[in-house]
Amino acid sequence: MSTQRSGAGPPASDVSPAVGLVGLAGLVSWILICRNWPGVADALALPGPRERLSGPYSALVAMALAGFLMAAWSVLVEKVHRSPSTGIEWDRRRPFATTLHISATKLAGLWATWALIGFLYCLGRWYWDGQYLFAMHVIGWATLPMFVLSVPYVLWLDRVLVEPRDHAWNFGAMLIGREPWDGEEVGKHWRTWIIKGFFGAFMISILPPGFAGVVNADWGEIVRDPVRTGNALFDILFTIDVQIGTVGYLLTLRPLGAHIRSGNPFLGGWVAALICYPPFVYAFMGRGGVLQYEYNTAGWGYWLAGHGALLWGWAAMLAALTAIYAWATLAFGIRFSNLTYRGVLTNGPYRFSRHPAYLSKNLFWWLSVLPFLVTSHSAVDTIRNTVLLGCVSAIYFWRAKTEEAHLLGEDAKYREYHAWMEHHGAVTAPLARLLGRARQRRVAVQPAE
Repeated sequence: MSTQRSGAGPPASDVSPAVGLVGLAGLVSWILICRNWPGVADALALPGPRERLSGPYSALVAMALAGFLMAAWSVLVEKVHRSPSTGIEWDRRRPFATTLHISATKLAGLWATWALIGFLYCLGRWYWDGQYLFAMHVIGWATLPMFVLSVPYVLWLDRVLVEPRDHAWNFGAMLIGREPWDGEEVGKHWRTWIIKGFFGAFMISILPPGFAGVVNADWGEIVRDPVRTGNALFDILFTIDVQIGTVGYLLTLRPLGAHIRSGNPFLGGWVAALICYPPFVYAFMGRGGVLQYEYNTAGWGYWLAGHGALLWGWAAMLAALTAIYAWATLAFGIRFSNLTYRGVLTNGPYRFSRHPAYLSKNLFWWLSVLPFLVTSHSAVDTIRNTVLLGCVSAIYFWRAKTEEAHLLGEDAKYREYHAWMEHHGAVTAPLARLLGRARQRRVAVQPAE
């Protein structure tokens, strides 16, 4: 069977390329409207100021529009709500009276979870300063609608779920204490919601700056300079990544097939991921952090100054790496998030590498920072920067391996994909062969016992 699959290509992806492309089309359309709002407002004789819509709420609308279009496409065109992977049987609707007590227990679990996450937000001092203030405002505004809408949603969904006693129900049952509950399911519930709470707030917080930069960019001036052109392209591509990625964290609904099947169960996976994000990243990779690799560095624009063709080529290469990074997020559609299993992705950049985002991101850092070139002309700085960026890349390799371990344990399709990529992935296969030869040499030189 594996031989047949190897010849036919990787297993089918759980997410089609069209989902992300629909979201991208909506996002680009809204950005163009925001950039040209003065003309749009004049043409439609709309009231209000005649200026570009670059504020934080415009960024929020962009994310909501992209999410709505991707969800609509998934349901209306691809019929994902009919997939067995949702755990829903629409044609076997139970009587309302038979699921009411299950729904009440589940709502108790959900509401208690949200209250505890709110309490944890209060404890995290970083959530009440800087860019996080916008995220806290949005989450605070959304709290009441979430509580109200959760009632009809849960009551409706439990009637058609194959197993309504899910993770949230088990946590609610633990709190109420009237029915037996499964501790492993409670653990899965909290891994899921810690991921959503931690990364959801972070993603919302970084929506406004990138969006504003793209809407307000003056391309007439930017295109004259390769460094400014490169930086503007990076901003556009990172904005696409952030906008689509935020949808993924927020739109985890079963009828869309986007629910979190499980959170990564490995402590090492959590440690490797969390140290790459605020507030932990500041202690490790920020200014003065133990892994700060930009000490007396100046970047690619400085070192290549005066070499016009090389600057333009370098900007194009870095933009291509950033495009691969954004593509890796876009390919997930509404299912992107860290530390989760939400189906298996085998198309797009994942046809060439199992971890295209990590690979492109780290190559971008090496080629943009150039840590081995320092303005101090100090060999110590050169060695330190190079070694420490190597340590950062090693952390991402660690993240990749813990994610693979999680998915290999969850889904036979991922195991099939993993094996196919080992032999056929354009990037993965040569690396696998290289590592295989290294292991063979290590075994060959071991002394006989």
